[in-house]
Amino acid sequence: MFRFLCVTAHPDDEVGGFGGSLRLYATRGVEVNVICLTAGTAASNRGGAKDDAELAAMRQKEFAAACEMLKVSHGEVWDLPDGALDRVDFYEAVGRLTKAVRQLKPHVMLTLGLEGAVTAHPDHSMAGLFATMAFHWAGRSNRFQEHMAEGLATHRTQKLYYATANFTLQDRQPVSMPPTTTVIDIGDCLEIKIAAFRAHTSQNPLLPRFEKAMRERAWQERYHLAASREFREIDRIETDLLEGVVE
Repeated sequence: MFRFLCVTAHPDDEVGGFGGSLRLYATRGVEVNVICLTAGTAASNRGGAKDDAELAAMRQKEFAAACEMLKVSHGEVWDLPDGALDRVDFYEAVGRLTKAVRQLKPHVMLTLGLEGAVTAHPDHSMAGLFATMAFHWAGRSNRFQEHMAEGLATHRTQKLYYATANFTLQDRQPVSMPPTTTVIDIGDCLEIKIAAFRAHTSQNPLLPRFEKAMRERAWQERYHLAASREFREIDRIETDLLEGVVE
């Protein structure tokens, strides 16, 4: 069985950047795992929560509901500080994520680009940076050797993708999106993707804009192949995240 690991920054990122692909590949028998680094407590939309603890609990339930709709095999929300991923201990965060890679042994990793996606959010950038280093360091025996003492082994994930897009948001800071190398036709999964975003009820003020953008262009999801275990020449657009991947 093939395995994916998707690393995001906030609850709802799993839908916005990857939802159609996660659902599509899950229906094809891929084991889909999602790690969300924060509980999203710095959100301006708070769903009536009276404090951060209540909002965190609310958003974790929303994340679980969305993951169920996307047929995610395993999803978890970590406790890193929302809005401050650029100020956490880099080595500690990458170590924790590297351990997860060694435990889950994904064939393919998906994450956000270092530019911060179309919103240019610093947390998105850091999630991508942490995931990128975990992708590389999980395969090296001289990184986080304490994991081996715990019975884990090195693991070389075969491909790393950044979510990308063929548009930017004109009311946000400038952003340079990674070039598209891979286009996934999500087809009927678009409706489920929109429904999964709706499951994030605390963020429903964003739903009209999200749904409009999705219906205009998101029957496709775009990716940038950032790293590959095998040498690859990018001479055409891929249409399958599992192209060239072996079990």
